[in-house]
This record gives sequence, C-alpha cells and structure tokens, in this order.
Amino acid sequence: MTVLIAAKNEVLNLPKCLKALQPAESVVLLDSHSFDDTAKIAKKAGVKVVQFHYKGGYPKKRQWALDHLKIKTPWVLLIDADEEVTEELWGEIRQVVDSADVCEAYFIRKQFHFMGKKFKFGGFSFDAVLLFRRGKARFEHLIDEPKESMDMEVHERLIVEGKIGKIESPLVHNDYKGLEAYLDRHNRYSTWEAKVRKLFLETGRYGQSSIQPKLFGNAQERRRFFKKIALRAPFEPCLWFIYHYFFKLGFLEGKRGLIASSIRAQYIFQVRAKMDELGLKDL
Repeated sequence: MTVLIAAKNEVLNLPKCLKALQPAESVVLLDSHSFDDTAKIAKKAGVKVVQFHYKGGYPKKRQWALDHLKIKTPWVLLIDADEEVTEELWGEIRQVVDSADVCEAYFIRKQFHFMGKKFKFGGFSFDAVLLFRRGKARFEHLIDEPKESMDMEVHERLIVEGKIGKIESPLVHNDYKGLEAYLDRHNRYSTWEAKVRKLFLETGRYGQSSIQPKLFGNAQERRRFFKKIALRAPFEPCLWFIYHYFFKLGFLEGKRGLIASSIRAQYIFQVRAKMDELGLKDL
C-alpha cells in the first residue's frame, strides 16, 4: 500500500504521523514548499518528498498526486500530517487489502481530538473515503480557484467507481499546533466554502463533478444532503451549535465541548458573512 501525506509546515505533527507508518510499502509526503523542517524530517525518515506547485484550478494537491505520481501498489491511503494510523486500524486495513472483498474503497472515521483530548461526544468525528484501489477514485471538481488560493482539497470528497465498504477502527486526528492554527485554518476554509455555497445557490450544483446529496445514501451522500438543507436555513450558526452541543451531547465534554461547538457555529457565521460579501460584490 502507498500512503500519501498532505503537509505544509508540520514539524510538530509529522514525527508521530511517520512513526505509525512502518507497515506501509511506500510513503510519499506531498509538501507545499514548507518553510520549516517538514521536508527534512520526512527525508530523514526515508520518506519520498514531492513538492507541489499549484497553478490554480483543478486538480489540487492530492488529485494531482494521484494523476502524476507512479504509484505501484494496488491500494492507496490518504492521510494528513496531523493524523495517526493506529495498530488496530492497520490490522483492519491488512484484512481488507488481502481479502477477496469486492469493495473498491473504504470509509474510515476521522476520530476528532481537540485541545489535547479525544472527543467521544459532539458529532465532530466523521467518515470519509481514505482507502481505495488505485485508479478507482477521484476527488470532486468543485470551484476553480486562482493559484494563490489554498492548494489542497478542503472538504472535497472522493467519488468512487464501485462499492464502498466500512472500516471500524478510526484514524486518530490530533493537531498539536494548537488553537491558533485551528482557527486560522477555519478562516481560510470558510472563504472557500462561501464560494462553493454561492455557486450551489446560483446553479443548483456544487461543481463540475461532485457527490450527489442523498438522504438514504452513504455517509458522504447523507452529509452532503443535510448541508444542502442547512445552507438555506435561517439562524444556521445557532442550529449547528444546538446540533453539536445538545443533540450530539457535546456538553458532556465539558468546557472543551462548549468551545468546539462555539467555534463550529462561528465558522458557519463566517461562511454566511462571506457569502453576503460575495453577493454585494456582484451588484
């Protein structure tokens, strides 16, 4: 199996990520010209480092790697530098890649950690297609951005040709860079999401190719369906706070649950505000 790691300035997260990847046949770090020692750490660990030059538009970093790198293994696993593959997850991955299963890809749950603690409640963990057969999955093509924008897929999901299975053991998602980096990242993400939402409201589509919203579909399709409903709802930031803090029992996480739920609501508020700004620019 080949593991592709998306990274930029990840000296605090990368060592623990790489330490857990010993079972992989091949590991490639997709770097965005980090100005810290990210590339040096990866090379010292024997990992191949590929620098990505974003020219704008589609594809972004991960899809570019799938299109241009010579991946020799039949299976590909996508992770971020702030994620860790546990022994339990490796065990399940070995089972599915060695079996005669007809699935072309697998959902893996990203287990949310926040401010140094694993969250059991709050609904912040989610399933995403991260493991797939080479050539059987492509990222959605949503909006085309200029080259100075983010060069990596944000909330774009993989469209799979064939059946998708589910792996039960989660992928640990734990960013050691702290709350400031978390908030900075969300500010950039909200700019991107405002553009995607505006496109959807104007055209009824998320982009040239995208996951179809389905209430009774798989995890990605259901998530897209509920987002389609939520983006038209009045007081959407408040609704997301209620969802995470009360409905998904985020209050059981104590102060961290309150902070995480509030940040989620604030993120949606930023998205809506930036959508309004984009609308005013069109006048």
